Amino acid sequence: MDNTENALGEVVVGLDIGTTKVCAIVGRITEHEKVEVLGMAKTDSLGVMRGVVANISKTVEAIEKVTKEVSEKTGVAIKKVYVGIAGQHIKSMQHRGILMRDDSDSEISREDVKRLILDMHKLAMPPGDRIIHVLPQEFIVDNEQGIKEPIGMAGRRLEANFHIITGQVTAAQNINRCVEKAGLEVADLILEPLASSAAVLSQEEKEAGVALVDIGGGTTDIAIFQDGIIRHTAVIPFAGNVVTDDIREGCLIMREQAERLKVEFGSAFATENNDNAVVSVPGLMGRKPKEIALKNLAHIIQARMEEIIDMVYTEIRVSGFEKKLIGGVVLTGGGAQLKHLVQLVEFVTGMSARIGYPTEHLAKSMVNDVKNPMFSTGVGLIIKGYEDLNQRMVKTEAGTGKESKQQAKSQWWKNIFDKGKKFLEEDVENDF
Repeated sequence: MDNTENALGEVVVGLDIGTTKVCAIVGRITEHEKVEVLGMAKTDSLGVMRGVVANISKTVEAIEKVTKEVSEKTGVAIKKVYVGIAGQHIKSMQHRGILMRDDSDSEISREDVKRLILDMHKLAMPPGDRIIHVLPQEFIVDNEQGIKEPIGMAGRRLEANFHIITGQVTAAQNINRCVEKAGLEVADLILEPLASSAAVLSQEEKEAGVALVDIGGGTTDIAIFQDGIIRHTAVIPFAGNVVTDDIREGCLIMREQAERLKVEFGSAFATENNDNAVVSVPGLMGRKPKEIALKNLAHIIQARMEEIIDMVYTEIRVSGFEKKLIGGVVLTGGGAQLKHLVQLVEFVTGMSARIGYPTEHLAKSMVNDVKNPMFSTGVGLIIKGYEDLNQRMVKTEAGTGKESKQQAKSQWWKNIFDKGKKFLEEDVENDF
């Protein structure tokens, strides 16, 4: 959360449109660069499947409900929101950009970096895809590599390696359409694993190397950092809802009962459960209750979670940073609350793991509910929203400064012209 001093006191709204819940969080940054949550509201998400909007009217209904509720709680009139985007359609790629500067003696400016980033936005995409984020990884100035901040340096050839995240145009349009129909404006679309990582990871972990795994209802999102730089992102279309469906089919019970069993008694490691522990589930329409052994329940959950973790581990290996992640794996999202999940991740991957709570950047707040891992994305959207707000402020100030210089110059010439005109008028009067 660097450079937040310009936006202190500004209120930002994060809107997390997930597969299982729609959540709105209102917050602001304190003078100690912590997120102060002013209010939060959530409701069930009935119009989203695997991170993608599948029913416009139900999603609009949910957005209207949470924004109205949180607005009443906080007294904040909500107009703009920072919205998360996820789904199987999300892809990432690496690309290098080059900019030849006219003058090697002058300093590399923010405008030069901006030109490089804008060039990346012009890349040809497959039909139906759009660029969501262009993230600079490192810069090269006149073949000098490994530069993180080139502004102020002298050089003629400026290059940069970029991590580019793309998604389907229709998916982004549907999110925009839902937000607009709810009477709001999308300030920016932010990739959900980037938002979650901003909420739960420390700068030390990003420097050391870490894989963030956000297990939601419909998707499992991955973001890999090393040396403080985003290295790889991916979205896996399997998460908590698939586990619930497995329990429903394996135990022959209703879906609501399966979800409750998972949340209250579920375990990701079968060997950690008592062999004799049993839970009773009410029968349907007066039928006899059904007894389910917790050991069997854990076996069902473990089988599916092992599959998801294997997919995550494959993405870590594909990134090429498997042996460089000193920070191991950080698990967050609603699915991370499964008991014994850390042990299973460590067993499958051989890497250290911990649960990531969005308390890393939270100020003392009256809203304690957001300290749950399921709200990591919502808190992260506020942090990312502030970064975006500050960038816009810097651009505005830069533009204002430039305009002021031009106005001052124009005024100087006008004064010179007026003085010359007055002198000539006085000279003509004296001649007569």
